[in-house]
Formats: sequence, structure tokens, C-alpha cells
Amino acid sequence: MTDMARRRFGRRVALDRDGVAAHTGAARSTVNHWHLHRQTTGFPDGFTDDGGHEWFWLDQITTFHTAHQAAKLAELTQIDRDGDPDELVGSGEAARIMRYSSYRNLPDELRDRPDDVERLSDGRLRRRWYRRTVWAIADARTGRQSTGRTPGSATGPRKPHPYADDPRLNAALDLLRAARAEGRGERGLGAELAARLGIAPRTAQRLLAAAEDAADAVKPAALPAT
Repeated sequence: MTDMARRRFGRRVALDRDGVAAHTGAARSTVNHWHLHRQTTGFPDGFTDDGGHEWFWLDQITTFHTAHQAAKLAELTQIDRDGDPDELVGSGEAARIMRYSSYRNLPDELRDRPDDVERLSDGRLRRRWYRRTVWAIADARTGRQSTGRTPGSATGPRKPHPYADDPRLNAALDLLRAARAEGRGERGLGAELAARLGIAPRTAQRLLAAAEDAADAVKPAALPAT
């Protein structure tokens, strides 16, 4: 029986390269790379049918991909856990801790939630994180634990909004108050906040949404009505 990129030979199922890509979720170019460098990647050897079509046994592909994913996970867990967990570090050190080659590779989960923000004389912002925060984000990449809530605290008190401890929230609240006091709408505030804080527009929008939620939940009268 032939089903697109899958075929049964007796009791065993085989995949062609498109089937391998679909089964593993990898790009076709990645499958080609695995095959080309199979002596180092461990990708299984294939075989050809009577028509010269190339196939790979499904069970062998599954074994290969499981080992490949485990190796990738092991690489991610090799972070630097030395140092004081309460020490604040900059983006360069955070990247080194997480084994990234550049601070530009830092995940959004870390970029968007600095533990400390300092405005420099030229207007730029210096973001810093506690080492424990960087470790927690790194652990989250591997699925070891969630950084959103301490294990076992699911029934405990919850923060009123996702940016409760973000020092940039005050800037978002001030901007909302000013816009509403002046009778302006909220259109364009995201771009204005992004420029003011030097952050990504999507982060600015999240901060504004959190500011509105916080104002409604904590200080209902903080923002004048439009």
C-alpha cells in the first residue's frame, strides 16, 4: 500500500524523504543534511525499491529522531549555573550563561521581563536580570519547569497581571493617564511607548494592555474616563 510518502513492505513501514520530513517535523533540506552527513548524525541508511525509489524504515527513523531530540535537549541544559543567583547581569552575560553566541539571540521571554531597567544618558535602556531569572528561563526552554509559577503554588495567590513586577509598567500607566486626560484616543500609544522605552512594538502593546488591566483591577479610579 502506498500513501504519498509512506509505503508498507511486508509488515514494515518505510518513508521516503518527504515522509521523513513529515514524520519528524523537519524541513526537507534538514533531512537532506542528516542523510548527507549520516556518518556523524547517525541517520539510518536507506534502500531502493524495484523502481529505484529511495526509502527509509519508519522504526529506524523514529529511533534516530528520538536520539537526535535528546541530544539537542542535552545541549540546552548545559548552561552556566555558577555565581550568585541574586546578582544582576546584563544582556551579554545573560547570553553567555544561556550558551548563546550573541545577546541578539536572547529569547523574548527574557528580553520582555527585565528585573532592572536603567535609562542611560543617551536615552537608551540598560536591562538586567538576576542570574536566577536567566536560569529559570533557560530551564523553561527544556521543559524542566515553568517560570510563570513556583511548582506547587497553583492554588496560591496570583499576580493581577503578567507585568506586575515590570518597572516599565509605570511608564505605560503614565502614558495612558496622559492620553486620557488630554482626551486622546489610545491609537498610536503602542508606537509612542515603544519609542520612549526603546522596546519592540509588540512588547509595548502588551505593557499597555497590562497597564489597563492593572488600573481596572487595582486602582479603578486611576484612569479618567474618556
